[in-house]
Amino acid sequence: MVKRTEFILGAVVGLTFAAAATAGGVISWPTAAAGPVAGVSGRLAPSAGAAGLAFAPPQGAPLSFADIFQQVAPAVVQIDVKTRVERPRGGFIQIPGLGVIPNPNSQGEGEGEDDGATAMGAGSGFFISADGYIVTNNHVVADAVEITVKLADARELPARVIGRDENTDLAVIKVDGTDFPFVTFEEEAQPRVGDWVVAVGNPFGLGGTATAGIISGLGRNQLDASTPYTDYIQIDAAINRGNSGGPTFDIYGRVIGVNSAILSPTGGSVGIGFAIPASIAKPITDQLRRGESIQRGWLGVEIGPIDREMQAALGLESRSGAYINGVTAGGPAERGGLRAGDIVLSLNGQAVTDSNDLTRRVGRAAPGDNLRLEILRDGGRQTVSVRSGTRPSQAELDAGVNGPQQGESPAQGGAAAGVAVEGLTVAPISPALRRQYEIPANVNGLVVTQPGRGTARGFQPGYVIMRAGLNPVASAADLQRAVEAAKSAGTGVFFHVWTPAGNRPIVMELPKSE
Repeated sequence: MVKRTEFILGAVVGLTFAAAATAGGVISWPTAAAGPVAGVSGRLAPSAGAAGLAFAPPQGAPLSFADIFQQVAPAVVQIDVKTRVERPRGGFIQIPGLGVIPNPNSQGEGEGEDDGATAMGAGSGFFISADGYIVTNNHVVADAVEITVKLADARELPARVIGRDENTDLAVIKVDGTDFPFVTFEEEAQPRVGDWVVAVGNPFGLGGTATAGIISGLGRNQLDASTPYTDYIQIDAAINRGNSGGPTFDIYGRVIGVNSAILSPTGGSVGIGFAIPASIAKPITDQLRRGESIQRGWLGVEIGPIDREMQAALGLESRSGAYINGVTAGGPAERGGLRAGDIVLSLNGQAVTDSNDLTRRVGRAAPGDNLRLEILRDGGRQTVSVRSGTRPSQAELDAGVNGPQQGESPAQGGAAAGVAVEGLTVAPISPALRRQYEIPANVNGLVVTQPGRGTARGFQPGYVIMRAGLNPVASAADLQRAVEAAKSAGTGVFFHVWTPAGNRPIVMELPKSE
């Protein structure tokens, strides 16, 4: 399970949960005016002579990381946030990280009118300028109603959000003042697997914590569907809840990444952490710092990879390309003529390697740009031109595409008749079946009317088979031909299926003849 690493300290719900959840009890943080931190201000330069060099360590490293930590620690901050927690009716409240607990201030059903509970959370960040701009993760500050930054010398200052980009999980906040110590991103020297790194941050509210390790991997993508534009750096330096937004340094004190997530079965570090690379973080945070919004191109399609089973079932020469599971109603792709079931082979004359490649290249397009896509449809190649739109927020995308939850089935009447084909019972869509299973008007094909049997187990009444192989289906005879063709080829049969939870590509294995 991939977990964001912010640390939820507790909630203020009349009782002082925050104090109980803070490691070691209540901590008193003195306040003071802005200025140098621990006697240090200005840009914190990398080690002498290191700028622009490759990642080979200086002689004797890494006998100790103390000099590196002492050099960069003044620029790293703790970020405490206060958020409102939605209070369900019935005397219970939802606390992030703690689940649903009884509300000690509950006055009974329908009684009491207040602003709801307050949750306290914490993360990390780091100064990128002397005038108070700080980089952190979007998920640390996204829902904050109050932000407090605690400096390395224990001062605390109020902060405000300058800009956020949820699709890379980056944010820039600001505190008032000057002469803050700051660090810089390293974009030129590319990190390698095996290079030493140091992560500095605020795990579990402890503040000022350094951990060391190596780069375990590069180009880790799609850890989280909400950050499709990021190839993460994988590190084994321990990062935990509260490290979110903190920097990953190389051994010269240069920022090569922004800590963002961990992969863990327990919620704590198991040596698999992920940082947003500087090559992505710097241009995004530069834009946010200037007050600019991050705009990306958008097609309005739901896409997925082509796996080995799909390749075999569809008879494709390679797994390159992106499969279109669905098309957003009224979106750029629908207006341009793209359809569910199309396979995108190239964009503007350059081959598409996979669905991630298509997402990122479309994202780099400016809204209004013309996108020329070569597609595979019904067994033949075509070219479709689509004018790029502006990508909506993730919340808007989720609201636009989510139907009933996975496993939820439409209301069913009595058993409907149908034709049996290889464990499936199907019928053409009639007005009655469309009403019974709440099938959208733009979905056409064959309705599954009985639970699947044998290798078709998993197909539920109300599913609609829109395509079999590369071709649309409108009758049981179309489906039977696709099954026979797959049997002759010795492959499974590919279906593009509408379900109440969204479109799904399915490869159904066929029984082997004895």
